[in-house]
Amino acid sequence: MAKKSKFVSHKNNHKLQEIGRLILRFMNRQSGKVYNYKQIADGIDYRNPRQRELVIQALHKLLAEQQIKESEKGKYILNLNIEGTVTGIIDFNQAGNAYVNVPELEDDIFIHSKNVKDALQGDEVLVVTYHFKGKKLEGSVLEVLKRNREEFVGTFQLINHKDFGFVVCDKKTINTDIFVPKGKIGGASDGDKVVVKMVEWRAGEKNPEGEIVKVLGAPGEHETEIHSILAEYGLPYSFPEDVENEAEKIDRSINDSEVAKRRDMRDICTFTIDPKDAKDFDDALSIQKLDNGNYEIGVHIADVSHYVRPGTLLDDEAYDRATSVYLVDRVVPMLPEVLSNDVCSLRPNEDKFTFSAVFEMDENADLVNQWFGRTVIHSDRRFSYEEAQERIESGEGDLSEEILTLDRLAKILRRERIRNGAITFDRSEVRFNLDENSEPIGVYFKVSKDSNHLIEEFMLLANRKVSEFISLNRRGEPTGNTFIYRIHDDPDPTKLEALRDFVSTFGYKMDLANSKKVADSLNQLLHDVKGKGEENMIETLAMRSMSKAVYSTNPIGHYGLGFDYYSHFTSPIRRYPDLIAHRLLQHYLDGGKSPNKNDYEEKSKHCSAMERLAADAERDSIKFMQVKFMEKHVGQDFQGVISGVADFGFWVQIPENGAEGLIKLRDLMDDSYSYDSKNHLVQGARTGNQYQLGDQVRIRVMKANLIQKQLDFKIIND
Repeated sequence: MAKKSKFVSHKNNHKLQEIGRLILRFMNRQSGKVYNYKQIADGIDYRNPRQRELVIQALHKLLAEQQIKESEKGKYILNLNIEGTVTGIIDFNQAGNAYVNVPELEDDIFIHSKNVKDALQGDEVLVVTYHFKGKKLEGSVLEVLKRNREEFVGTFQLINHKDFGFVVCDKKTINTDIFVPKGKIGGASDGDKVVVKMVEWRAGEKNPEGEIVKVLGAPGEHETEIHSILAEYGLPYSFPEDVENEAEKIDRSINDSEVAKRRDMRDICTFTIDPKDAKDFDDALSIQKLDNGNYEIGVHIADVSHYVRPGTLLDDEAYDRATSVYLVDRVVPMLPEVLSNDVCSLRPNEDKFTFSAVFEMDENADLVNQWFGRTVIHSDRRFSYEEAQERIESGEGDLSEEILTLDRLAKILRRERIRNGAITFDRSEVRFNLDENSEPIGVYFKVSKDSNHLIEEFMLLANRKVSEFISLNRRGEPTGNTFIYRIHDDPDPTKLEALRDFVSTFGYKMDLANSKKVADSLNQLLHDVKGKGEENMIETLAMRSMSKAVYSTNPIGHYGLGFDYYSHFTSPIRRYPDLIAHRLLQHYLDGGKSPNKNDYEEKSKHCSAMERLAADAERDSIKFMQVKFMEKHVGQDFQGVISGVADFGFWVQIPENGAEGLIKLRDLMDDSYSYDSKNHLVQGARTGNQYQLGDQVRIRVMKANLIQKQLDFKIIND
């Protein structure tokens, strides 16, 4: 019998693993608490003698695996230092389940909603991992190591006849309401949109406790919702008074002693080309024909680094923000307005300090010479993109000859860039016509024309050449100098293969043999789908196959542009990495040694993170304005295109205004539909009806929810 008792069948071992998983889930609810075996058995509802015997066996197994430890005989506690624990960032999905990204692991760890403990979106967490039923790696959150955020936006609900309430948060960043006790309501009334700070989350408590720190206003109102978007992403909408004061005291004079240190280019024809409503002009172009027949073209960038110095309040604030945020109805600038729209802005008919990249080019746009350094310029004219486009198309108007020359050279640069592997995503962007109350009265799409491409090509040239100047010596060998690069990794091969297989069903071919072949295939694909019914779908999938561009000190190149070295240098008024690039360039021009790379890598990560937040806020403001615009169209029918598919429904975009709405599968009454992720479609079990990404459908606008920034559509079968 003794020998038999040592034998554990495969079935029994599997059963003990199951019980062990239940025990870990139970103990994980209060990871610092000590339990005896009876408390554990009761906690997992294993109460009869046979079940309790299995609990004891499972506990011995967990002890042997070092997943728990005995604090004293018969008392058990989770072992937070066990093998199999990892640290990572948690990311929730709509169902409340989550994935934890661990840099050293190939795949993310799945965390069931029951096992997320008190973790919130973006938190750094300690996770215990296990293989559940032999499937992919799963885990449970043992402990939150670092909160991603403490403040949340939500709607305050006062409990009737009580002196406390709850804040119901807008986003899926927190999977429970926040309890607000008496004395911490902060003047909020029932139904107000508020910012709440999480103060404490006691072990075992369902709700964290919070304090209302700001009342934003009534939900649905324009200013309330815009301020809610900014607060949701932790983005400020005003500058601290001491920062504004420091900006006001800046010396704005173009004094002779400073001019003497710079290359004086004020007598050369110079102009800006920007959107018609722009106020922060951070780049200008100059052009003059040289005696040898070549052209000298100056790319002049606002010299923000002259005014914003390290160690100042201004610089600290600019670094914290890292970027300007462009919402539909306003700009939240990185720098106070006195700098962004006045002192640094390259306004016409004013002398300005600039940091310049000056190129000598021949008629074929081949680079003959280059120079980088600080300059002083005088812009002769401010053009809108529309005005510059008129000169390109008609050949008439002031400075038309200069603009036509730059346009011709830019087109050569663009062709060469594409030939060398650049990918030409050229998607139109939705814009709104607003009345004096910021109400949307019309929608239009910003489409890039030759005047846009002209500016783009010369900015790309300056960004690339500055990066190469710092990164390569005269023999073309890497210098190893610390710099802040804009990098774009190669696409995910798995996503590319999925894209190739999918587009083949439409008769398109892709060659994935190497990076150059992939780029050529993508460009050909984007060209071939123009004007076709599947254009939107294939463009969307092609975009999704791309990596995200980020900032880094590691120059791995920019895949989308086809450049080995690339940086951001041309927009220091609105991007902090450009300001860093200016400072480092001057440091190297002065003969300085390469600074500590780690310091700049930290700055790169911060700037990348803030850029993502700004992009999310900008998207939310567009969604809000689209929903606001569509409010007056509730009940109306539109032709739409399926723009996204998920297991709970699909999204339809209205091409004429860019508005996107959801159709829930549960609202499709003609059949029971299931999701096919491989083919980006949902299909009816009985009828075989399919709704696939890119399909044209007729919809009716059923609901416009301003607070959730969501449109609900219904399929109309004529």
